[in-house]
Amino acid sequence: MYRQSPTGQLSFEDFYLPFGGKLSGKNRWVRLAELVPGEQFESAYAEQFSAGQGAPAKPFRMALGALIIKEKLGASDEETVEQIRENPYLQYFLGLSEYSDKAPFEASMMVHFRKRLNLEIVGRINERIVKPPKESGQKEIEEKQDKKEEKKEKEENLGEKNVEKEQRETEPANQGKLLLDATVAPSDIRYPESVQ
Repeated sequence: MYRQSPTGQLSFEDFYLPFGGKLSGKNRWVRLAELVPGEQFESAYAEQFSAGQGAPAKPFRMALGALIIKEKLGASDEETVEQIRENPYLQYFLGLSEYSDKAPFEASMMVHFRKRLNLEIVGRINERIVKPPKESGQKEIEEKQDKKEEKKEKEENLGEKNVEKEQRETEPANQGKLLLDATVAPSDIRYPESVQ
């Protein structure tokens, strides 16, 4: 069974911390929470569950957030759950409304999250995260930046070619032999002998 969660991410100013204070808007998890699309893909996630049977499933945002946290931190399933339990920023990222010292789910749920959010859904989510800046008018800015970078690379390449040409003209010709096989060694090497 799946219960649709309220739409939208809670504002980080409204996240309740029992020990006082507020979350910082500059934190990487707060900024990332703004980018993660929830409403568009929640219906595809909800279709995987029956309408009235079984225990309620964890929300889409929690499942996706847990997988993102795991990959970003490079942690095991157990360590991911511990990090979430200890960190209010990670709990906010998962869509919770307040900090709790209890883990929101067991580590074994990570297996179910991976099954439910298959590669196709994750690929569509990645496209959605990447597309908005290009659609909103930043496309022109990005194109200008790309042109500047290409011009700079061309100038650098020309400079490198000139330096290489000068080095070839001033360096003496190579002499000697290079042995590439580690088992081959010249037989005329003299080893130091101890003097008695």
